[in-house]
Amino acid sequence: MKQNPEQLQEIEKLTITHYNRNAEAFWAGTQDHDVSQNYAAFLSRFPQNKALDILDFGCGPGRDVYYFKSLGHRPVGLDGSEEFCNMARAHTGCRILQQTFLSLDLPGSAFDGIFANASLFHVPSQELPGVLNKLHAALRPEGVLFLSNPRGDGEGWSGLRYGHYMQIDTSKSFLTQAGFEILDFYYRPEGKPLHEQPWLAILAQRQ
Repeated sequence: MKQNPEQLQEIEKLTITHYNRNAEAFWAGTQDHDVSQNYAAFLSRFPQNKALDILDFGCGPGRDVYYFKSLGHRPVGLDGSEEFCNMARAHTGCRILQQTFLSLDLPGSAFDGIFANASLFHVPSQELPGVLNKLHAALRPEGVLFLSNPRGDGEGWSGLRYGHYMQIDTSKSFLTQAGFEILDFYYRPEGKPLHEQPWLAILAQRQ
């Protein structure tokens, strides 16, 4: 069902409000998550010992921005939540952009890679092509997009957060239409049977 502009605004407003109100609890619950598999998969596509310009899309309180900075890269965070942006700036000392996913204003060809960990699934399906096109334009030629989202079918509300859940075939269709080629994908957590792996991680490259 197509969402009208007012509905899209409400989706974004309520989702961001949820994160603003629960920012400290979110940080406490996620700061120690082991996402080393995702870091390794993303960075494996780049030459070693090269400082990268990385956009952490949906950076939250800055856990992943901090990690990339610790390796000598030049990360920039982006989030729609004011609370998250303030926390990420304090935690990392890096540039953090406060932008909503449906109103992105990104420089062209500015990033070697975009790391979108548990963020793009908040974009309603009808808006996802436009968001992916903007991420494509923000990447340098052959730049890499990493995304990890809870997998499933359909979209809708989970409490006060909106989510769009996809399997690999649907994800591939959206990415291909936006000019990306899928390089690899896997399910998380690592080492579990498929029915205990709710997360789908994808590596894609700008074509």
